[in-house]
Amino acid sequence: MAYALRSRRTTAVLAALSLGIVALTACNGDAEDDAAAPGAKASPSATDKVTSSPTAPSDGGSGDSSDEPTTPPPSEPGSDDDQDGGVGMCETTDLTYKVTVASKLVNHVLLTAANKGSDPCLLSANDLVITIPGLDGAAEHTGPDGKDWILEVGESAYAGILFARADTAGGKSADKVEIALAASESPTTVPINGGPVTVNDGQVTSFFGTAEDALTY
Repeated sequence: MAYALRSRRTTAVLAALSLGIVALTACNGDAEDDAAAPGAKASPSATDKVTSSPTAPSDGGSGDSSDEPTTPPPSEPGSDDDQDGGVGMCETTDLTYKVTVASKLVNHVLLTAANKGSDPCLLSANDLVITIPGLDGAAEHTGPDGKDWILEVGESAYAGILFARADTAGGKSADKVEIALAASESPTTVPINGGPVTVNDGQVTSFFGTAEDALTY
């Protein structure tokens, strides 16, 4: 009886061991299947990402000209903003000069300057330099400032020269004046028509467009 009991216990133990092995094998198999299967939360691969690109032209590659960068057309030449329009300054040697004793205004002479060149030039109205021989320095400016203007060929400008003041006694005799259109230029010597005159002072106006304006001061 004892032997038969041990045999049944051994059989029961072996059966239990067999069931355990089978269960263990099944669990391992399920674990391996789980490891092989992709997870529900797996990240998408690089091939899953799609980058949008501009739509290719549908006209065979030429594309819509409005989508292409355009080069602005060259700018048109600007207008000359200079008031003189590019005309050169009048130089002393560009003009001819005439100095005549005034008949109506005492102790004055009238300077007439005419453009003798072949082109117009820009006359600086206020830079006129008059030197009277026998007096120290150039004549002082008198009267209002004039305006520069383009002196056309053959056109004249006028300035008044005061050579003597009534309230100044004495003086020196002079029969010519020296004229320059700017202090930086060499003067030209011009005789005084109707002279000589007695000089004790020297003043000169700006250039004006008429003799009447020039002899007002």
